[in-house]
Amino acid sequence: MQSTRYLALAFCLAAAACSRPSKLPTTSNETLKLTRVFLYRNGVGYFERDGHVDGNVLRIKVRKDQVNDLLKSLTVVNRKGGQAVSISMPLDPQTWANAALETLAPGKGNLSEVLDALRGTTVTLSSKDRTIHGRIVMVEEFQNSALDMAKNVVNIQHKDHRVTLMDGGKMDMILLSTVRSLTLEDGDLAMQIHRSLDASAGEGMFQQVDVSIRLAGASSHDLVVSYVAPAPMWKPTYRVVLPKEGKGKALLQGWAVVDNTSGEEWRDIKMGLTSGAPIAFRYDLHTPRDVDRADLTETGVRKKAAVAVGETTYAEEPEPAPPPAPMAAAQGAPAEEAPASRATKDDKEARKKEKKAAEVLGKAASGAARGAGGAPSPAKLAQAAPKPSRAPSPILAPAAEAPPAVDAESLRRSTLAQARAAAISGLTRFDIDQRVTVPDGASTMVAVINQDVEGEETFLFKPGGGGMGYESNPYRVVRFKNSTPFVLESGPIAIYAGGSFVGEGISEAVGAGTSATIPFAVEPGIMVTSVTKQDSDEIRLLKIVRGVLEVESFARKTTTYTVKSQVSRPPFSVLVRHTKAGQNYELVNRTKATEDLPDAYLVPIAVVQGKREGTTTVVEQTPSRYGISIWEGRALPLLEKLLLATNLGPDARKRLEPIVRDRQEIGRIDSKIEELKAQQNELDQRARETRENLKAIQKDKAAGALRAKLGKRLEQFTSDGDKLGREVVELQTKRMEIRIRMEDALQDLDLTAPAPVKK
Repeated sequence: MQSTRYLALAFCLAAAACSRPSKLPTTSNETLKLTRVFLYRNGVGYFERDGHVDGNVLRIKVRKDQVNDLLKSLTVVNRKGGQAVSISMPLDPQTWANAALETLAPGKGNLSEVLDALRGTTVTLSSKDRTIHGRIVMVEEFQNSALDMAKNVVNIQHKDHRVTLMDGGKMDMILLSTVRSLTLEDGDLAMQIHRSLDASAGEGMFQQVDVSIRLAGASSHDLVVSYVAPAPMWKPTYRVVLPKEGKGKALLQGWAVVDNTSGEEWRDIKMGLTSGAPIAFRYDLHTPRDVDRADLTETGVRKKAAVAVGETTYAEEPEPAPPPAPMAAAQGAPAEEAPASRATKDDKEARKKEKKAAEVLGKAASGAARGAGGAPSPAKLAQAAPKPSRAPSPILAPAAEAPPAVDAESLRRSTLAQARAAAISGLTRFDIDQRVTVPDGASTMVAVINQDVEGEETFLFKPGGGGMGYESNPYRVVRFKNSTPFVLESGPIAIYAGGSFVGEGISEAVGAGTSATIPFAVEPGIMVTSVTKQDSDEIRLLKIVRGVLEVESFARKTTTYTVKSQVSRPPFSVLVRHTKAGQNYELVNRTKATEDLPDAYLVPIAVVQGKREGTTTVVEQTPSRYGISIWEGRALPLLEKLLLATNLGPDARKRLEPIVRDRQEIGRIDSKIEELKAQQNELDQRARETRENLKAIQKDKAAGALRAKLGKRLEQFTSDGDKLGREVVELQTKRMEIRIRMEDALQDLDLTAPAPVKK
């Protein structure tokens, strides 16, 4: 068992070597130079190569992990008019070595699984007592047990495996726990495993696939090859320098951090950086796929004629059914090569002008690869950059003291940002004007933005305040409008003011021409409080149709914000991020300064000169519409209010007045009937009590006077009750007549209430 553990450990160490990171060769060809790289933020990059090829075959070595993306996107253009005839590459081999290594992926696998994956392979297994040789037939798991004679019970000791080998016609078995060594007799299999381990350890080229592109036409070809391959996403970082007065021209700078993990140096290339959210995914086009098909062999094999018994007639024997027609094999047509746009050569004069700046960028990037880290220093970039023609802003020039070492103008001069924006299918691409060199295995910062924008410093209060301990305090924020043609992807933003760093923040993607609000510090000297109240507004009549009133009521939420400053300040304002009450709620008396967010409003609260406090009230309400009958009690006040409306038309008023009078009369009748019924119920109760009393003294001869008195009272109660009953019947009859008249008037009534007059 101990030796088996050593064997399993050896296989596991081999698998661990497969999984450790290594530097892998990238897509490469010595005759084709890398000229353009476009990086995206979805894990892929677009690469272009060009050069001359002699002969009719172009060979490219491609990393295995790039084959599928290459097959999806490979484009070959021959500038001299030739065309690519076909593209070929070897299939991904399905070998025993692959199966064995798959069972030993990190965190799983053992020797028994490896041997089971190698069924049919010839091996030699040696134990302490014997050695067996043959092809692996099976690996069985069982419980290794022993009989305890003293207690007459079976003790299960441990799990074991039984390996069965076949040599000629002889099958032999051995316990895996006794095996001390294993020899692979198949040299090709051993070589496959060695090669896989070498490739995984970065010691060979076996993880590359040769792609052969056959060319037609002349013997010499001027080619442009483009493809998409996996690449790390580029990362943005920004700097905003606030204006001295707190509002005005702010300096916006941006860089892109580019990582080269391709395995080759990107030297003197044209680079583009694309922002947006393009879709990218993996799809296996390289691995062969077998399709299961129905096996109809037996349908023909099992057919046979039935034995016919002779009879006195001369009937013919039935003929057997004809055999099935052979199935045609499906042939797949090769995909046609997609055309690509013709690439153009770079201008020689432009290269000369850009050479000096490219050399500075290349040296700085090489220094980063050797361990210097970070981006090229602003001072070195400034030496290679042309001096700005514009004079320093007079706002930033102090009057009585020396300017700070780090101000907006010095930062502007230190950054060489030459990029053009292009809008492509909803994406924004930064095309770097200068050529870039990015060493293999290094990160390089490329300046893309160096531009003035409109900005200001202010305060922003969010629900919950500025964090733990600052629940009532707002943030200090910088607000600027992205007047550049670029989309600013989400990334860290360093804020500078007064010649130094004052904080940093981060924002969602900021589109061109839109505004951003970036919190960078907490302001403990200002406190924001709020009071919220929820209620319902009165019901408003909208329409009357055949006696049904369509009405509208409002659910209202009122929030009052109060801003207080500990000290006197110049006039300032605080933006409150007020979360929307719901999708159906709308602002009442909305101001022009209020801004919309997807789930909230930005509401400004101004604190004027000489004050330390300011308030504002945010009212949100949502309408709710429903119908009520004209016979409901709350319908009459709505009709009466409608008659009082000054903007009600004369025709509508003429039709509505008799209906309202009749409804008022029915209301009075209903009140009178309710009152009479209450009196009638009271008389009935007294009459029942009197009858009970008379029943109690019925046999008492001494209670004759009392019986007479109670009898007269009962007669009075009955008489009054009958009178009230007749009056109720008369009122109900009158009510019925009025209701019939009203229903006739309502039959053709379709009236829309005028909008309320604003005060």
